[in-house]
Amino acid sequence: MVTTLNIEPIPAFSDNYIWLLHNGTDAFVVDPGDASPVLQALSVRDLTLKGILITHHHFDHVGGIDALKKAAQCEIWGPENPKITPVTHRVREGDTLNVLGSPLHIIEVPGHTLDHIAYQGDGVLFCGDTLFAGGCGRVFEGTHPMMRKSLAKLRSLSPATKVYCAHEYTLANLQFALEADPNNAALVERLAYCESLRKQNIPTVPSLLADEIATNPFMRWDAPDVVKKLTAESRSVGTDDEVFAGLRLWKDTF
Repeated sequence: MVTTLNIEPIPAFSDNYIWLLHNGTDAFVVDPGDASPVLQALSVRDLTLKGILITHHHFDHVGGIDALKKAAQCEIWGPENPKITPVTHRVREGDTLNVLGSPLHIIEVPGHTLDHIAYQGDGVLFCGDTLFAGGCGRVFEGTHPMMRKSLAKLRSLSPATKVYCAHEYTLANLQFALEADPNNAALVERLAYCESLRKQNIPTVPSLLADEIATNPFMRWDAPDVVKKLTAESRSVGTDDEVFAGLRLWKDTF
């Protein structure tokens, strides 16, 4: 992603982030669940909305599309899900789109939903609800092996990638992570740092993929300490998929 492109969070609802990408004149937004804060942000910055990027069909990611399209007559990119009716360009893995002069590549990451995609460029990742800071999305429509495979795709990206997820779930995620990986010194340090950010009402995202690989248990299904803790908790272990499923089911009731 070229350095002249600014990326800013637009808070929405209680814990969503709509990502605003702009060059000082034109803008794109990612997953606008609510049009009102987007329109306000555009107005304050005197920006023209040129496009919308959608990662999946949940309402808190698509609810503002109709109003934004009506206001800006912009184009909309999203997954091949006909239920997201305002989408003008349906994309799949291997496709690349131009966002204000910067390429973004499509990665299919099903699990949270079957239609979930992510947008990945030079050093940035917009991953919706697949990967969170310190956690991952619930498996609603897919399977645990499907979700782990999707996260494995993301884990293979450059560790220097900035991860722009769609929710401020970090503290709760890291508190669970500490249960699953209690001897992880980097995790203890990360939790303390994120707690200090939230006390100042500063977003904990974007995060670095390197930090997710080092401290996020859902990116560490093959880490011996995580497997050891799951075994101690009498939760399913064995294959990578079984370890991941054990983690996700534990988090579901944590």
